[in-house]
Amino acid sequence: MDFTSGGFVDGNIAITSVLILCLVAASLKAHILDKNGVFAAALLGFFVGSFGHWTWLLLLLCFLLSSHLATKWRFDEKTERGLNESSDGHRGWVNVAANGGMPALVALIAFLLEDWQNGLWMFAAAVAVATSDTWASEIGCLDARVRMITTFKPCNAGENGGFSPNGQLAAAAGGLLIGISTLVASTIMFSMNLNESLILSAIVAGLGFLGCQIDSVLGAVLENRGFLTKGSVNALSIIAGVALMWFYLGTPM
Repeated sequence: MDFTSGGFVDGNIAITSVLILCLVAASLKAHILDKNGVFAAALLGFFVGSFGHWTWLLLLLCFLLSSHLATKWRFDEKTERGLNESSDGHRGWVNVAANGGMPALVALIAFLLEDWQNGLWMFAAAVAVATSDTWASEIGCLDARVRMITTFKPCNAGENGGFSPNGQLAAAAGGLLIGISTLVASTIMFSMNLNESLILSAIVAGLGFLGCQIDSVLGAVLENRGFLTKGSVNALSIIAGVALMWFYLGTPM
């Protein structure tokens, strides 16, 4: 069986199917997603794995599981302060769509162009932005040193556009996690020069952090004025990360 090629090959479909089953089981057991969220994640995951590669699905799982852990971090304290989106930390299909829509589109384009190498790095940039932003929100919200990104004036924790030292560190760590994971994925899929892979993985990590800042700016300027929703801000910041990676690669994708 072929486990390294992307698209509809036997090995890729087989591992993707196993990972989907693991995703569903883990989500239901740990209450990571509600029922609609589980269905959306399973559908999205199969789409990503089938059109992209099973390692791309692993990147999404890194985002999902690590973000759940970040959400559960000091959960009771965040609940008391009204900083949690749900009573038990689960997320729904809207969150899945906002964070996974662009990665799924990248997987489809990679499949149509049969360009999984460039597709991997663009896909990883999307996941890195989502991870960095989620980590920053979930960990930074308990840091009292919150300032508005557009004015640098103190603001309330959890306010759109707010950032904190701990949140910035968390954003950098989230991007780094996906950068390292992508380096592993590239090693499995391709025979690339190690220096090139290291540079691209570092760019993925950096774009994750940058995308988080773009998310904060959009939140401060547009979401706070009612022009955008939280989901649309997330989606636009992820699109920005993919666009910047596309520009760097110089690919026709």
